[in-house]
Amino acid sequence: MKRIGKSEASPSLLRKIYAAMRRKAGHLHWWPGETPFEIIVGAILTQNTAWTNVEKAIRNLKAARVLTPGNMRRLGTGRLAALIRPAGYFNVKARRLKNFLSHLHRRHGGSLGRMFAVRGKELREQLLSVNGIGPETADSILLYAAGKPFFVVDAYTRRIFSRHGFVPSDVSYQELQSFFMDRLKPERHFFNDYHAQIVHIGKTYCRTKNPACAQCPLEFLYSKSS
Repeated sequence: MKRIGKSEASPSLLRKIYAAMRRKAGHLHWWPGETPFEIIVGAILTQNTAWTNVEKAIRNLKAARVLTPGNMRRLGTGRLAALIRPAGYFNVKARRLKNFLSHLHRRHGGSLGRMFAVRGKELREQLLSVNGIGPETADSILLYAAGKPFFVVDAYTRRIFSRHGFVPSDVSYQELQSFFMDRLKPERHFFNDYHAQIVHIGKTYCRTKNPACAQCPLEFLYSKSS
């Protein structure tokens, strides 16, 4: 599918896309989490699993009273893995959580406040240096926990925007993120709900199989991708 020209992929069109999605679903109030640390844990646990499974793991961590950086760091890796079992790949994810906690302790004295005080690009580089944290997880932490305006992209973003011809289907993470960040004002609340709306569209309408195109609020884009 051809890439839509730069003049067509304008800031106003991207905002029109957001407006159409929001009219259909309303504000989605994503990411669910009572504390920044809970959001970080959720961002790591949600890799390769459904959010409903993450919620079960989070409930286990809350019941065990270990959903704080200090308490989780003191918890044995085996016990942590048992608590997060519902999220799948629990041994791998327990190590990834421990890797993050080691980074937080070593670089920031265990303080999320100190970590969040680091400038966005530098903090992103730090997070990407942690074994088990990739671009999507790092940007989710930056946007939803740290409140820094980094646009989060995922498989839904690639599917929707490649199907409509804005980007090729094999677009890289960095290219796809730049597609949005080069055209939209960096505003964390806007980026927050924009990503949530994309996820909703991907799950509800723009499915891998049997997409519900006629009901999708982005139907007005069909002529663009023809």
